[in-house]
Amino acid sequence: MATAPAKPLALTLGEPAGIGPDITIAAWLRRRELDLPAFYLLGDEAMIAQRARTLGTEIRIAAVSPGEAATAFSDALPVVATGERVTAVPGKPDASSAPAALASIRQAVSDVRAGLASAVVTNPIAKSVLYRAGFRHPGHTEFLAELAATDDAGAPQPVMMLWSPRLAVVPVTIHVSLRDALAELTSDLIVSTVRIVATELASRFGIARPRIAISGLNPHAGEDGSLGHEEQTVIAPALKVLRNDGIDARGPLPADTMFHDAARNTYDCAVCMYHDQALIPIKTVAFDDAVNVTLGLPFIRTSPDHGTAFDIAGTGKANPSSLIAALKLAGRMAAANS
Repeated sequence: MATAPAKPLALTLGEPAGIGPDITIAAWLRRRELDLPAFYLLGDEAMIAQRARTLGTEIRIAAVSPGEAATAFSDALPVVATGERVTAVPGKPDASSAPAALASIRQAVSDVRAGLASAVVTNPIAKSVLYRAGFRHPGHTEFLAELAATDDAGAPQPVMMLWSPRLAVVPVTIHVSLRDALAELTSDLIVSTVRIVATELASRFGIARPRIAISGLNPHAGEDGSLGHEEQTVIAPALKVLRNDGIDARGPLPADTMFHDAARNTYDCAVCMYHDQALIPIKTVAFDDAVNVTLGLPFIRTSPDHGTAFDIAGTGKANPSSLIAALKLAGRMAAANS
């Protein structure tokens, strides 16, 4: 890389029975070709070695400390032990899955906050597996916010951005049902979300004056109130506050006309009112290389934008493109903030 972060990236294991180990190995094998930033995997060295054998891949693995990872990276996949032994095999999560996945996330956050790593990159988790083990968060994003909490300020507001070179989107409400999303949507939530987006587009993406497109909630952005009133009573008041802040916030715009090529060229990020309104367009235009970025945290976090794909784990069919994009973006953001 032309500019590399000062410290390696901390990459979590994710669900060990999923494709996280597969795409990690595949990404490391392409490290020189793609000029990837140095990273280390937090997990079980023996399990990773076994997965490499299952994939028929010749790979060197080095058991290291975070401080040794950057030096080892060119010749071996650095693995930092979490102390959790994994017995799960490809496609079959077991009782070791949840403890291993959660220990990896906790240690990655601890490492980056201690200055041992420059950013957290997370492999996919299986929420259903975690829920059965007592996990009480809707997903990765909310768990990371809890880990980022401080005694003085409490937990930060996490904002989920899906980013690609062609489109960046943010849902205001995230992992809740559509009915609950409508109940949660408020002017204050829109304002706080867009403020975080504008701040981090400037500080971590280098966009001096971000242009932010704000979607409506209802068809045709409510059609002047004939198809719903939220644009007038919830979204418009938020836009007034944001514009008074000096933020270039545009809308409310009809969601069905925001995402064609010409429209995408007019803004840097689209902020949408609920999960699918934001994620359907980006998964349509950038399914393989979109990156999940959590804004609002005191550290950088990126993740591939896909699931655990149990059906192809251990087969060699998993596409590492989204993880590669997540590693590259985390490296770029960390270098810009170092």
